[in-house]
Amino acid sequence: MIALTIAQLARAVGGEAVLAPGDALDTVVAGTVDTDSRLIGDDGVFVAKPGEETDGHLFVDAAVSRGAKVAIVEHVVQTKAAVTQIVVPDAVQALADLARDVVARVRDAGALRVVGITGSNGKTTTKNLLARILEGEGETVSPKASFNNEVGAPLTMLRVTADTRFLVSEFGASAPGEIARLAGLVDPDIGVVLMVGLAHAGGFGGIEATFEAKSELVRALRPGGLAVLNADDARVAAMAPIAAERGAAVRWFGRGSAADVHADDVVVTASGTTCVVTADGVSLPLRLRVLGEHHVMNALAAIAAATALGVSLADCIARLETVEIAERWRMQPLGSDRVRIINDAYNASPDSMAAALRTLAQITGPGERTVAVLGAMSELGEHSEEEHDRVGLLAVRLGIQRIVVVGPDARRMYLEAVAQGSWDAEAVFFATADEAFEYLQGELRDGDRVLVKSSNSAGLRFLGDRLGESFS
Repeated sequence: MIALTIAQLARAVGGEAVLAPGDALDTVVAGTVDTDSRLIGDDGVFVAKPGEETDGHLFVDAAVSRGAKVAIVEHVVQTKAAVTQIVVPDAVQALADLARDVVARVRDAGALRVVGITGSNGKTTTKNLLARILEGEGETVSPKASFNNEVGAPLTMLRVTADTRFLVSEFGASAPGEIARLAGLVDPDIGVVLMVGLAHAGGFGGIEATFEAKSELVRALRPGGLAVLNADDARVAAMAPIAAERGAAVRWFGRGSAADVHADDVVVTASGTTCVVTADGVSLPLRLRVLGEHHVMNALAAIAAATALGVSLADCIARLETVEIAERWRMQPLGSDRVRIINDAYNASPDSMAAALRTLAQITGPGERTVAVLGAMSELGEHSEEEHDRVGLLAVRLGIQRIVVVGPDARRMYLEAVAQGSWDAEAVFFATADEAFEYLQGELRDGDRVLVKSSNSAGLRFLGDRLGESFS
């Protein structure tokens, strides 16, 4: 965090400072801000967030022992060692208020530009691709992993320094209003909307409510800002009038030649995807090592935002070509050339499940066998049964040669695969990942290309790791 006095901290969060001996309101604090006491260092600020399983107030002593200078608390905590405490009504809201204040200070003092990214799929990959591009231009702050919620997003914002040129924020949400609150902390200069799909539709209440939620990022743009929109997604394209209402321009990305940034000649292989990218009339080849044709759209979105910030297309491509994986557990190649495991089990929605299955079919060559290990997709609400059926149907229609369904919540995929003609041991079902692992240990053979895909809650990412280690 940038250097702030205790008085400035208290004012930013609307709290009352209870000073430790030796501290004063003009005492300066400039360490890490976190809700995890284990991550606090010297001169740090610990935010004692109450949680579902435990309470951050129980860890104030631990934070102090690691160097915390200030604790933001909802009530005064009796500690072994004295520490200044700032008492607030709501620690999570205080974290957001502090992030808003810090970003505003850095913005007012320098040349900080803020990019927000949202969408039903692809946020983390696009964030990582854009961050890789912008790092070549100057200090860039972006979320670790998927820090995109009410705690993770502010913690990322608080990592900006006086020298930060770019802040890339990823905005996820499971209910209406969350993106508006998070994006409203920083008023992005650029808002990137990737797609509107059924991911988290259960929380939003349907696809139209999902549209409204994702459009909150466009509504949060600074006047005169820029909306980077997917020209190939009709619902995203329908956000252009919202951008106009905000006085924001629109920059389009997509596969069609009418988009400002688009791709032609896309070829998918087991080692990545090649295409020709055109941005504002300039065309250059791109070899993307991240697996999957669907990542071309994520790359186009990153290029659209980066070129709007003044980065040349040539520099964008050179930096993208250094990216080997999008993120752990996202189309992550494991195993060996003998048995290749693709671990993509961190998140799953109907769209990302279909994209991953198509990639598996595309990258499997003659003499090789396709194996899909599939688990449940979460947060689909009333669409859950229908969408799990669709995945089973798609796997059969793509000619996937072994369909291994894991977990009771995913059983409909197996039943649909059997109903669609996959009955001669092509489709099997196991209640647990351990059972599936034992089966796959004996079933997999040289030349197999194996996709492991599920939502995070299904836990198949760990099965993917085990398979990768076993066949390395």
